[in-house]
Amino acid sequence: MFLGVDGGGTKTAFSLIDRTGRVVARAKAPSSYYFSEGIDLVGRVLKQGVDDICAAAGVTPAEIEYAFFAIPGYGEAAGDLPALDAAPRAVLGHDRYACDNDMVCGWAGSLGAADGINVISGTGSMTYGERLGRGVRVGGWGELFGDEGSAYWIAIRGLGAFSRMSDGRLPEGPLAGLFRRHLEPVSDLDVIDIVYNQWKGDRGRIAALSRVVGEAADLGDDAASAILADAGQELALVVDVTRRRLEFAPDETVPVSYSGGTFTNDTVLASFTAALHSRHTGYELRRPLYEPVIGAALYAAKLAGTPLDHTALDALRSVPQSAEEEV
Repeated sequence: MFLGVDGGGTKTAFSLIDRTGRVVARAKAPSSYYFSEGIDLVGRVLKQGVDDICAAAGVTPAEIEYAFFAIPGYGEAAGDLPALDAAPRAVLGHDRYACDNDMVCGWAGSLGAADGINVISGTGSMTYGERLGRGVRVGGWGELFGDEGSAYWIAIRGLGAFSRMSDGRLPEGPLAGLFRRHLEPVSDLDVIDIVYNQWKGDRGRIAALSRVVGEAADLGDDAASAILADAGQELALVVDVTRRRLEFAPDETVPVSYSGGTFTNDTVLASFTAALHSRHTGYELRRPLYEPVIGAALYAAKLAGTPLDHTALDALRSVPQSAEEEV
């Protein structure tokens, strides 16, 4: 059996699959994004998830043939790599595993670990693509000065539009009322206290406000619609840069897919699609084959030297995706 672990900004998903393409068990644990909580968080989250999934499957960690752990922030602080690489060993009790950034399982799931580019937009955003054995990452610089087109990016711009509407710098639209209803401030200025003091700038809680922006756009709010359209264009840009860095030939078809909850918004997906095709005619946009956590398990099988065969891959495609999408 192969274990896939997809770490994210709001949750960490675990999936155990066998060689026939059967999902043996699933589990969920809190976010493994450790930059704000400390690196020890990773070990605690992985232990909780591995313990839970092994209990659900009725197996021990020793029975897991290979595992792939996708850890958010992996590779973004070189000094942390030894501790991150060692964390799964303490949980599994063996060395049959590999670690990398969560971008890898988004690509592996969406494209079935085939050459092409996947763009992730959940709490954060980035692309990962492979061509002829070489991988390239673009984006993912974090919420303070990057992650364009992500749920956090959308939410922050939504909060900015709310502040301008409250002040009168922008005509008030449905977005203002929806934020008031969702956040329940005593006065509009109380939003400062809610986000900065009560939430302490929590990434997940802020990113979840992207749904409010989506609701406002559905009600005809021009500012909200513009934010979502801009998000799609930003995501198309990082894909286009990835294509150039992977050196796809001008006449070569470039498979592209996507993962993350932001793409469940129709406006974001439509804007992304239009912007993508306006940049290059060779893009072939594909719906994701598998969710990222399944991609992580597939990648584990591939790294073990025993990739699943076509029959197993087809069986996996018939498995309903988890109902829980990351923001």
